[in-house]
Amino acid sequence: MQLQFLVAVLVACLVHTVPTAAIPTRRTPNPNPGMITMPLKRLQSASGAGVHPQLLLQQHINRSQRRLARMAGRAEPSDDELRENLKKRMFILESGPGSRVPQSSDNAAVSRSNFSRRRFRSGMAMAQGDESGGHRGKHANGGAGVGAGSGAMMGGAGGMNGTMGNATMTSGNGTSSGNGTAAGNSTSSGVAEIDIQAAINGGLTPANKPTANNSLGLDIEADDTGYVATIQIGTPPQDFKILMDSGSADFWVGSQDCQSQNGGGCGNHTFLGTSSSSSFVQSNHQFQVTYGSGAVAGVLCQDNVNIAGLALNNHTFGVALEETVQFSGNTTAFDGLMGLAQSTLSEQNVSTPVESLASQGLIASAITSFKISRLSDGLNDGEVTFGGLDASKFVASSLVTFPNVNQLGFWEGAVDAITVNGTDSGLSGRTAILDTGTTLILAPAQDATAIHQMLGGSCDQQQCTISCTTASSLALSFGNASFAIDPRDLAVLPLDPNDPTGDCMSGIQAGSVGGANEWLVGDVFLKNAYFSTDVSKNQISLAKLTTS
Repeated sequence: MQLQFLVAVLVACLVHTVPTAAIPTRRTPNPNPGMITMPLKRLQSASGAGVHPQLLLQQHINRSQRRLARMAGRAEPSDDELRENLKKRMFILESGPGSRVPQSSDNAAVSRSNFSRRRFRSGMAMAQGDESGGHRGKHANGGAGVGAGSGAMMGGAGGMNGTMGNATMTSGNGTSSGNGTAAGNSTSSGVAEIDIQAAINGGLTPANKPTANNSLGLDIEADDTGYVATIQIGTPPQDFKILMDSGSADFWVGSQDCQSQNGGGCGNHTFLGTSSSSSFVQSNHQFQVTYGSGAVAGVLCQDNVNIAGLALNNHTFGVALEETVQFSGNTTAFDGLMGLAQSTLSEQNVSTPVESLASQGLIASAITSFKISRLSDGLNDGEVTFGGLDASKFVASSLVTFPNVNQLGFWEGAVDAITVNGTDSGLSGRTAILDTGTTLILAPAQDATAIHQMLGGSCDQQQCTISCTTASSLALSFGNASFAIDPRDLAVLPLDPNDPTGDCMSGIQAGSVGGANEWLVGDVFLKNAYFSTDVSKNQISLAKLTTS
């Protein structure tokens, strides 16, 4: 009976979520016409409270698998398979149906409370299931990608987040401390309490006001699971909270006529239509985009879009008339999504906003640059920059640029070497899709196993784990430059929430991305580098971050 209840709750939890600030609309010339910077805000997830890390891991794994299947043009795992994965993982919980912990009525009440408050997003579990990092989708045309089609509009997502005060980071792999509510992870004390609480409770950590011109900060969702920026759309302009995704290429917001797949409206969000914008023009051209967690369908429209003070008038994008529960829920803290891969991936068959900004001469080139922040650092200095790179965020001498090797529109680079603590892993000929919309790193199973053996961790059929107190560092080399991952990012969350120094879920999980040598590399890596893409030159740049 308990098992049936928990399974039912898990199925109900396959729904999910995510917030931000405003800037005035301006149509005067940009004081720095070469580029614009938007602060990326952390996604707030009100429903993140109480989900057991094991279940959270499996949900992220499920999302990763679904996203990657779309990238590779392979058949996705069925909903039944994904639910079965969740059910199996219940048996390894310390208080689950397969444990030796008595299931008292009090325990049952706690379970009901915790599960009922949990939503699922892409985040920290990609080994076996869905996509990571969030509500992004890839479209398919032969090799990698995801198509919108008439498939089931379903997935699992959930957000998590917390808030903290200002802190300062002392150095790369060291601890961070200061005025914040918690210090950063250290290799001796294990996972920081602030990360554990953020994963459990959800919430949005707002970015500090950026110092760069035309800059908007990136807020952090939960313990580094997603990033949102605020833009303005319509006449008069309204603020829209937009999830920023380098792994997809469609831009949409909810329509004033939006309906949830479960019936009713699309939640407590900001919507667009004739009732809110006098400049809104709706077309009859339909679109549908399916993501690793959720799907939307609607029509194209034109309206005025303001991005970091630049007026992109009469821009063509989508308004969603139907959203799955992952997008339509009240606890989803964003109003739409902006894909920043190349428009060859677009299901809408239109230019991405950065491409349109460049074509209209509002920015020098179709460049998008990301500085992804880490919750435990307390710096809250994430941002997304259009039209150039923010030189204050990276070490100039460390900047390397290399070609994009993906033919479909993803941002994918050749990996020169993969090392652990300076020792070559022997894994060669790998490529990596760099995706801000993915939280973890997903690698072929043999690669993941080999890496964890070097890290002192392990992988089984369920997941890859690593010591929460690991001091090991994995480094990926692009353009003959090595970029190390902070050990804090490798140890994601403790398997036992009460033991932050025990075994942790790893930031690297096993799964098939597409090719046998292809990795999907998300925020676990990207928090450790400045990341920039250039559509016109079809190239990628990485640099080491400056320290504060």
